[in-house]
Amino acid sequence: MKNGESFGLGNINYNERERSGRRAAGGNAPGPVAAEAEAPSDRVFTLQLSSGAAAVAPPQGYATSEEGHYDPHHHRDLNAPTTNSETLIHLLKGSLGTGILAMPNAFLNAGLVVGFFGTILIGSLCTYCMHILIRTQYEMCRQLRVPVLSYPRTMEIALENGPSFLRKAAPYSGLVVNIFLIVYQLGICCVYIVFVASNIKDVVDMYWKEVNVRFYMLMILVPLILLNYIRNLKLLAPFSTLANIITFVGLGITLYYLFNNIPNPADRDMVGSIRTFPLFIGTTLFALEAVGVIIALENNMKRPFDFRGYTGVLNRGMSVIVFLYVFIGFVGYVKYGEGVKGSITLNLDENQKLAQSVKIMFAIAIFITYALQCYVPVEIIWGSYLSKKFEKSSPRKQIFYEYVLRTMIVLVTFLLAAAIPQLELFISLFGALCLSALGISFPAFIEICLLWPKKAFGRFKWILWKDIILLICGLFALIIGTYTSLRDIVASFL
Repeated sequence: MKNGESFGLGNINYNERERSGRRAAGGNAPGPVAAEAEAPSDRVFTLQLSSGAAAVAPPQGYATSEEGHYDPHHHRDLNAPTTNSETLIHLLKGSLGTGILAMPNAFLNAGLVVGFFGTILIGSLCTYCMHILIRTQYEMCRQLRVPVLSYPRTMEIALENGPSFLRKAAPYSGLVVNIFLIVYQLGICCVYIVFVASNIKDVVDMYWKEVNVRFYMLMILVPLILLNYIRNLKLLAPFSTLANIITFVGLGITLYYLFNNIPNPADRDMVGSIRTFPLFIGTTLFALEAVGVIIALENNMKRPFDFRGYTGVLNRGMSVIVFLYVFIGFVGYVKYGEGVKGSITLNLDENQKLAQSVKIMFAIAIFITYALQCYVPVEIIWGSYLSKKFEKSSPRKQIFYEYVLRTMIVLVTFLLAAAIPQLELFISLFGALCLSALGISFPAFIEICLLWPKKAFGRFKWILWKDIILLICGLFALIIGTYTSLRDIVASFL
């Protein structure tokens, strides 16, 4: 999706901002609280919800804490905070990419009626779980007196605060979250390579001889490596803007072809096969779930308290996104039926030059965005782990090792893409494997741990039961979706 650009830009300063927040906390909080904010993960943080967690804290400061009315939103040091409108635009812009182009294929696996209501249900579930994650992160920041926490650090603190039998796993939980984030971002990079190569192949095959898609992957390998050598994202900003313009123009032309001589919807299956339904779940999660984008956008807002709420930025943005995904998925499947491919662009008329130009447009846009997607795993692997091992090396050697890492990341994604050049299966696999955990199970698990000390689960423990159901749904999607995708990947080789 679509979502890595904002996530990469927002995630860059997570560690530094978290550290600076702890330094700031030391000057505002009493000694024990400041010590806890600075402490490593082997201590248990005692976090308490002042109102039982069921209520969303009010805007304008959320000042309900007995510990000095600390509001993390007022202590964030932002160079260029975004307004509500800018945040909404970034959220919408980040959703338009390979994910939305794969939705007709998702409807193929579910049928028109199931795909319609299933996409709305999954979109609503993802949005609700993002509310849980943002709310629990805010409460942790308020109790610890830090302005912002990264997703991995949030998981660590949650386990330190949760059931006693889980606390020993706390030091490793951040690593688990980072692994899921890295695998997901690398998965996006694999999808991008397959997407770019497939669209180039589709055009070139019309005017030249037919060549294996892996040839085009090899052709773009060196440019991808060189693109990933750009260490300053500001240098990519103009190209990112160009990619966004190309994407919007390409979507407009694609819609024109979708509505041209569209068949009767009654000719399509209303309900798909149970065998392929897990592929629908994985593809829809990949397209809709934007956990990294949402955390980054909320952390960089001028008025972050406007992000939540029934009419907040998140709900407004996700409502538009779900509508667009349902619309494209529905119309795309009606148009092409059983022949719909992993990206709707691959179904456009090969004899129309305008249609062929759309494929090149999207190939260029996604190619540019690849560097932004790679930035996230580089930042996590190098910033959180490898830089410590090479801190005694000279600056020149450190840069050299970082370039080696950047090269290896591109090579790994290239080899995976070349080994399994199946766009729709890649999308479904990484959606089910990573986003069911990052976007559904982990937020519910974090909320349970946060409320555990006081057992503040509401009447009849409804919050606990609700989060347990979310955990089960996330695990079900992970296991069944991953199994189905891997099964079909294996079958493609037979």
